[in-house]
Amino acid sequence: MQYAGRMTSAETIERTDAFLTTVGGEWWRTAVIYQIYPRSFADASGDGIGDLPGITSHLDDLAHLGIDAIWLSPFQRSPQKDAGYDVSDYCDVDPLFGTLADFDDMLAAAHERSIRVIVDLVPNHSSDQHEWFQQALAAAPHSTERARYMFRDGKGENGELPPNNWESVFGGPAWTRVVEADGEPGQWYLHLFDSSQPDFDWSNEEVREEFRRILRFWLDRGVDGFRVDVAHGLVKAEGLPDYIPNPEAGSMGGEAENVPYWGQDAVHEVYRDWRRILEEYQGDRALAAEAWLPTAARTAEWVRHDEMHQAFNFPYLETKWNAADLREVIEVSLHAFPGVGAPSTWVLSNHDVVRHASRLALTAENPQGHGIGPDSPGQPIPEVGLARARAATTLMLALPGSAYLYQGEELGLPEVIDIPGDARQDPTWFRTNGERYGRDGCRVPIPWNADAPAYGFNATGASWLPQPAEWATLARDAQTGVEGSTLELYRALLAERRARSLGAGSLEWIDGYGTDAVAFRNGNVTVIANTGSTPIALPGGIVIASSGPVADGELPGDTTVWIETA
Repeated sequence: MQYAGRMTSAETIERTDAFLTTVGGEWWRTAVIYQIYPRSFADASGDGIGDLPGITSHLDDLAHLGIDAIWLSPFQRSPQKDAGYDVSDYCDVDPLFGTLADFDDMLAAAHERSIRVIVDLVPNHSSDQHEWFQQALAAAPHSTERARYMFRDGKGENGELPPNNWESVFGGPAWTRVVEADGEPGQWYLHLFDSSQPDFDWSNEEVREEFRRILRFWLDRGVDGFRVDVAHGLVKAEGLPDYIPNPEAGSMGGEAENVPYWGQDAVHEVYRDWRRILEEYQGDRALAAEAWLPTAARTAEWVRHDEMHQAFNFPYLETKWNAADLREVIEVSLHAFPGVGAPSTWVLSNHDVVRHASRLALTAENPQGHGIGPDSPGQPIPEVGLARARAATTLMLALPGSAYLYQGEELGLPEVIDIPGDARQDPTWFRTNGERYGRDGCRVPIPWNADAPAYGFNATGASWLPQPAEWATLARDAQTGVEGSTLELYRALLAERRARSLGAGSLEWIDGYGTDAVAFRNGNVTVIANTGSTPIALPGGIVIASSGPVADGELPGDTTVWIETA
């Protein structure tokens, strides 16, 4: 397959090589990585959708925040049926976001600021507009073109029943039947997500070779690594056995074992192969797995010494604001990941979950991917959610390992709940007929300037999802330099984390602060989080940082403090 677009200029390559050879090794072990959802970060064109030049224009803001790397959600060519996670050309930039030249400029500008760049890679499925899938539709059943995807004959007398009972992550059946060239109903194809996202068949060597080529395309341009979408997917169990998921479990399988389309052993050889490719390149390129698995121990299987470098710690993300649960997941994580030679990662929000400034104050169950809307039970109290979010982040950034931040959380952004039904765009909303609100609420374009059109997202006021009125008080310029603001809290935490090498440190638990406390030492920093409502008496020492006011030697509820001790 041929790819369009210019290669990086000699100047860009020179700057990239200089950056890669001067920054220290294994940066991913302690890095704070900032997730950018491109369509909602900054819009330079004014069309209401964020773009690559918009990202470039705000790199100084990210450098000032103090992060080490950025991860970009998909910006490759796509019909945008699932906000770019339906890729039609893996080696080109979608015109919505700019051009390959814009990408090269953004990458060079990030490297000039010592910011690494990780790009999203979506290997489980493509768009139905991908050249290969269009060839498959035009080809005969059982052809080599169809063998790149999961085409199967149906069951029943005339193949009228799907091959099995699997359900889509987005709701509804995971199989769609095609109409053959003769106009008759024919084979079925698997799509674990939307029907516009057909699954590749990873037992096919042609698929494996194509993704080797895609990896090298972006590595040659100078990217620092890949976040791999649905990294626990790709390989399906032999025979495609029937399976009924637990309706209370998260849609990506994070609470279930033995799912025939998640976590199959054969997927590990794919990542061993990819690891060997990355090791051909200088500069510590990294692979990060989005792998929703039941435990940290299972997740750690994706980061063994010859596989990926990092895996998102979703068991930590899904832990409630409860001291005993937090201590347990931290302890298990610090055993499981270092046990295979990998760092633990920590994350509280991303583009697929309810923002933690709302999620931590929910009073009803909310499975991953379902989202919240105006009719959802257990509505969060904003003040409680923000206090807990600030406290949870202050706890997280003191932990050894690598941490991920999601754009806008440094502003304290909550989930946007009151999005009108006719403005929603997540496929989940449509495939469940509005039963699940989906993920739009965490994807609303973020605010930069309180008094500007679209709060500074662009100069025209256009926005692909409606922004709420309260965005004005949370805009970056309204928080910059304001003591006690969430933005300044994040800046202080990141500066202290870096200065004190907390990411490379070790954890020693401290007892004696009660059942509502999570307390530990990392180096000369004592960290105490109060997940309850009763104040906790603090030890002596200098308060370095605090998620909320600390007075009279006591730590209030829903507050975390860092104290320098001898």
